Amino acid sequence: MTNTLLWNAGYIDAEGKLQTHKNIEIKDGVIAAISDYTEGAPLPEAEEQICCKDYIVTPGFVNMHAHAAMNIFKGIAEDASADAWFNEYIWPYESKMTDEDVYLGTKLAIAEMASHGVTAFADHYFGEEQVLKAVHETKIRADIAPTIFGTAGNLDARLTEVGDLVDKYQKMNSRVHVRFGPHSPYTCPEPYLSEIIKAAKAHNSGIHLHISETKEQVQQSMAALGKTPFQVSYEAGCFDLNCLVAHGLWVEDEDLKYLGENTWFSFCAKTYMKLAMGNGGIYRNKEHLNFSFGTDGGASSNTLDILEQARTFTLIGKYICDDPTAYETSYIWKHLMDGHRALGFNTGKVEVGYEADLVVWDLKRVNTFPVYNPLTALLYSADASNVKYTMVKGDFLKYDGKLTCVNEDELLADVKAAHTKLLARGKGKAIVVY
Repeated sequence: MTNTLLWNAGYIDAEGKLQTHKNIEIKDGVIAAISDYTEGAPLPEAEEQICCKDYIVTPGFVNMHAHAAMNIFKGIAEDASADAWFNEYIWPYESKMTDEDVYLGTKLAIAEMASHGVTAFADHYFGEEQVLKAVHETKIRADIAPTIFGTAGNLDARLTEVGDLVDKYQKMNSRVHVRFGPHSPYTCPEPYLSEIIKAAKAHNSGIHLHISETKEQVQQSMAALGKTPFQVSYEAGCFDLNCLVAHGLWVEDEDLKYLGENTWFSFCAKTYMKLAMGNGGIYRNKEHLNFSFGTDGGASSNTLDILEQARTFTLIGKYICDDPTAYETSYIWKHLMDGHRALGFNTGKVEVGYEADLVVWDLKRVNTFPVYNPLTALLYSADASNVKYTMVKGDFLKYDGKLTCVNEDELLADVKAAHTKLLARGKGKAIVVY
């Protein structure tokens, strides 16, 4: 871990306000000091000094909902309904995944996220040891929720596995948090969901699950139980905990009373458009929800660009409410930064004492220039080409425009070989049905 000075920098804080001509000192992975830059005055000492007079520094982005390993399936299920996407493509292919597939898919996803300025992600998948291997090697920050299917027949053993992993990482000062990951109320019906929540409470953990992704899920739950999926989740105790709600697209007005102070929604707007999932209730209820943005998996969103997800959400919102003045840039920026609050890693602000999860942006490029407002340039124009440096806890994942967290040529060669084997194995039989 190198002590670094970002000198003569402009930076954007969590509220979207721009500060200019600052020296940002990073020591032992933490922002140690911020001072005014004065031309000609001696610079603070540091092993690494980066001139940022032409750059903008921001907190890194949090991907609030990802299935990182699914990057191995990017493009495998296109132009399909949600039902076919799950039942005819993804779950049959996943049933034959190997540890190598999970590891390489996750590492590929991390490389893509780091390139886009993502410094932390909340993952919901199986093969968690392989996910953690990729996380440790690349030094990204992660909140891991090993997937639990209540109907799979191995619940007790799975709860023990996840509980042990939660305990292990609670005792470590690391970049990793672990929480329980019940897949959803429809794959973890009562009493399975209650058992999972009971275990999460016993281990002082949070949870991460899918709720009310589609209108059909809500209708089926009402027909079978007389309850929405949110009510089912509430009665199981989900919202007593720090709870990451993947999607929650079809949250009903009457569901709002069930939510807790630490209930966080992850909106993945590109997936909703691609699978024609509708607008649901998130737009009309957004002021009553804690939310930030996720990418979902690479097989459904095709990219892990968190700005693209925030941008898509914003444009849909302006369109459906017929108001171009709604969804102001500063409002969206605040919710981008709220991902840090949800995961609780002491990140998300360019302030002394916060861990140095930062992105250095070059906005003097053809896709973003001229810059009238840096926030607007970021939200509506920027992409990975504008990310000059990505830093997690003082370590560079991307340096001077090039990924350093992976050997890109070696990774792509390994993924190509795994992809060939995956297609040769073909589809298996899914253990659950969407």
